[in-house]
Amino acid sequence: MGTTIRDVARAASVSIGTVSRALKNQPGLSEATRVRVVEVARQLGYDPAQLRPRIRRLTFLLHRQHNNFAVSPFFSHVLHGVEDACRERGIVPSLLTAGPTDDVVQQMRLHAPDAIAVAGFIEPETLATLVALQRPLVLIDLWAPGLRSVNLDNAAGAALAMQHLFAQQRRRVAFIGGSLAHFSIAQRALGYRRAFFEAGLLFDPSLELTIDAGLDADAGAELAMQRLLDAPGPHPDAVFAYNDSAALAALRVCLARGLRVPDDLAIIGFDDIPAAAHAAPPLSTIAVDKELLGRSGVELLLDDAPAAAEVRLPVHLIARASTLVK
Repeated sequence: MGTTIRDVARAASVSIGTVSRALKNQPGLSEATRVRVVEVARQLGYDPAQLRPRIRRLTFLLHRQHNNFAVSPFFSHVLHGVEDACRERGIVPSLLTAGPTDDVVQQMRLHAPDAIAVAGFIEPETLATLVALQRPLVLIDLWAPGLRSVNLDNAAGAALAMQHLFAQQRRRVAFIGGSLAHFSIAQRALGYRRAFFEAGLLFDPSLELTIDAGLDADAGAELAMQRLLDAPGPHPDAVFAYNDSAALAALRVCLARGLRVPDDLAIIGFDDIPAAAHAAPPLSTIAVDKELLGRSGVELLLDDAPAAAEVRLPVHLIARASTLVK
């Protein structure tokens, strides 16, 4: 006969109810007691799945650098998808933003979630801390080995953007990117470089710029665009930006310099945020279903036996006036 919850309670010198609450991650226990019970259960080989816990509370964790929905609304739409999926299943979602100096464990104790969804970039140390909490966990717009994750097909999206620009006879295509520590940005940068190889074109590394880490995204993208235009030699004839906010910042610089977009320089972004369609000229972009990204994260988290631990969602090109010469 296998180890029972009674065996765990006896070995940990606690009640059966305390074992149940600890293994289900329910409130009402100190963190020290919860950790001790979980460790005793592990040593005895007790499978917490026997308790069949139901997820009632989910915390959506977002890095502080993403917590500016007015400037970069991408994650607000992802959160809407998470909220809709939770509402349909009777799960109460909560939002937690954290930076590298925050005590994530303490914050999680206050939220008391049964499960966690982490979206976007997060420091590896913070992710390791969350994994150690032993709660069901899913990554959204983020990837790490051995963990469940839902991502856009970022590399394929970059290929679509580049193929579109090449079809418009653009050959000196620059890339304005963010930190390659972000999984999605690194994948888009990889797709940008690979597109030159697959098209049989030479890649000029001087055309790939990364936003300065000390600047906010808009200011960094504007500075990167200025550097491209101020560099000696021929200017780029197109820019692929890692997201729409960066593309719109680049567009503002070009228009202020008196350049005609797209006649002198074409610009394309990624994500299809609402502001892209309302720009002047309207911004070409790679469209993604941001709500589906959030919804799919919840679905993968709750799946007892998923077909795959990693899900990639398709993207598609929306060509607008910022790349199409009349």
